[in-house]
Amino acid sequence: MRFRYAVHMRTTISLEDRLADQVRRRAEEEGLSVSAFIARTLDDALKQTAPRTSPPFRLVTVKGDGLHPEIDLDRPRALVAEDDEAIFARQSPKR
Repeated sequence: MRFRYAVHMRTTISLEDRLADQVRRRAEEEGLSVSAFIARTLDDALKQTAPRTSPPFRLVTVKGDGLHPEIDLDRPRALVAEDDEAIFARQSPKR
């Protein structure tokens, strides 16, 4: 003979007074204990979790004459360094 036992985890949660009051009221309205109401609400919420999907990728392009001849897209760090040098050169106090 095989017995099945319901396994319950006893835990303590902290709720803001406003939320605790709402939970108590709703549980009472539905004829449930606070514990049963919270358990059912959590169970329902976990069942409704939909898998997150990424928005479709959209490539945005612009019109123009193409790349500047001095720009090498295989060297992006060089582009960042050149931009930084140009910005900091303008901001440096002249001696």
